[in-house]
Amino acid sequence: MIELQLQEAFRDARVALDDRRYVLDGPLLPLAIPTTLLASLVARLDRLASVKGVAQIGAAIGREFSHELIGAVASLSPEDLDAALERLTVSGLICRRGTPPIATYAFKHALVQDAAYATMLKSRRRQLHASIAHVLVGQFPVLTETLPETVAHHFTEAGLASEAIAYWVKAARLARAHWANREAAEFFDQALRHMAALPETDETLEQAIGIRLELRSILAQLAEPRLALQCLREAQTLVERLNDDRQRGRVYALMMNAHTLLAELDKALAFGTRALEIADRLADLRLRIIASTYLEQLHFFRGDYRQVVTLAHGNLSALPPDWASDSFGIDTPPSVYDRGWLMMSLAELGRFAEASEPEAEALRLATATRRAHAIGWADISAGTLHMLKGEWALALPLLQHSATISKEGNVGVLYPSLVACLAWVVAELGEADDALGLLQEGEQLLQGHRESGYVGLLGWLYLRLGRAALVLERFDDARRLGERALEASRNQPGFAAHARLLLGDIAAHPERFDAEAGATHYRRALVLAEGLGMRPLIAHCHLGLGKVGLRTGEQAQEHLATATTMYRDMGMTHWLEQAELHQP
Repeated sequence: MIELQLQEAFRDARVALDDRRYVLDGPLLPLAIPTTLLASLVARLDRLASVKGVAQIGAAIGREFSHELIGAVASLSPEDLDAALERLTVSGLICRRGTPPIATYAFKHALVQDAAYATMLKSRRRQLHASIAHVLVGQFPVLTETLPETVAHHFTEAGLASEAIAYWVKAARLARAHWANREAAEFFDQALRHMAALPETDETLEQAIGIRLELRSILAQLAEPRLALQCLREAQTLVERLNDDRQRGRVYALMMNAHTLLAELDKALAFGTRALEIADRLADLRLRIIASTYLEQLHFFRGDYRQVVTLAHGNLSALPPDWASDSFGIDTPPSVYDRGWLMMSLAELGRFAEASEPEAEALRLATATRRAHAIGWADISAGTLHMLKGEWALALPLLQHSATISKEGNVGVLYPSLVACLAWVVAELGEADDALGLLQEGEQLLQGHRESGYVGLLGWLYLRLGRAALVLERFDDARRLGERALEASRNQPGFAAHARLLLGDIAAHPERFDAEAGATHYRRALVLAEGLGMRPLIAHCHLGLGKVGLRTGEQAQEHLATATTMYRDMGMTHWLEQAELHQP
């Protein structure tokens, strides 16, 4: 009878009985125990009154429970416990693997566990969960260390908020260390829910701020800048109540990062300035390093590559050697993060030779951290350096490794960037089919960025996809992506210069030649590039104007000679060969 009722209960949940096993054959719908089935299960448990308490303890532990754990929680002699478990097994309510005391038990159906749990008063449930949690902590150290979320769950159900928070945070940090960022975010969120149950003191305010700052880091890596900013605003409110200038400066530095990712660059600069003011007033080197690191990111987004180089050199010089592996509580250690912004800015300025040392150090230091974001960041920065120089074969393995690490490590903030870069590099290497697949995947990923609000890099990334489309001679796609890149770069002159160059290259292509449009885009890109000191882009503009001039008879040789000289001086071999092809 019970078996028939169980089948009926699961029918609407799209579960089929197959060879005496329940197999999900469709989406699992929300399911409540039917009243008649619940009554039948409770009645069956009531008929086993002498062992009902053991079933209830097992139900509180979970769907499965070990002989050792239930023995430690139950106040029964070993003989009485074994007899009770045997009777429950014979009754068909639970099944056993192994031989006591090395045995594991499981409820045959989750509904049986639910029914046993439902027969307990709330006070009894809390008491049991508290006992289970304390037994786990006191007698099962390995499980406590490897599955802290299990301990957190029992403390939560016991209503012990302070203990639950400690283990939810521990679970979140462990998940983060294992690159399980979404699970880490969920566990941190659980911890925050329980913070409301604690009285407000300086200690609990600091704890609530700290949890939010750790959660912000996870949300940033998952490309959720709006949620990260929400966390920071909550932290800012708590900091004002705590009136702690050091914490205030840290929150301001992190808010600079969040606003940068949202392309709210003026707001980002205001928060960054305030963070540096506090760092200087308190003579707090750690805060100054964090603020300067995120200022580098901001200035890269603003196209001020020379300022990035100045800040990065200053920050790395001030960083004590024994702090090189310190993450400072942010996404990636500044020793790695700063070198990434440094090498990419040097590339934009055409100072490629100077980038070799920070590239090698960033890769070495990142590998030592064993952290997905740090490794992925170092790889994509080095890959971008070689990509901007036209060294496609050197860029490819770096970008591929970063893509693998970012995907495995749930670093959603990096992966779309990598797909966009790979699309261009793979296209340049002649792998048209692979490049097309990456191009299509990249557009889908960037749509996700737009929806989440992560728009600070959109201009840079649409540009990469547009470059891939142009190499593949998908001219309409290239123009559409170039226009999107330009639209997304309204307050980002460096990215806008790249977008203008792309649109110029499309107009100058022999298949779509439009001399006036090409020359206009090149000249506008040239003005932006000269103002920012972007020497490779300046050379590209001269090459483009030279190619247009060869068709129109206007100053072709002058522009080509300038491009050739600049490429040779910067060691840009690929582009030098392109320029020399058009020389007489």
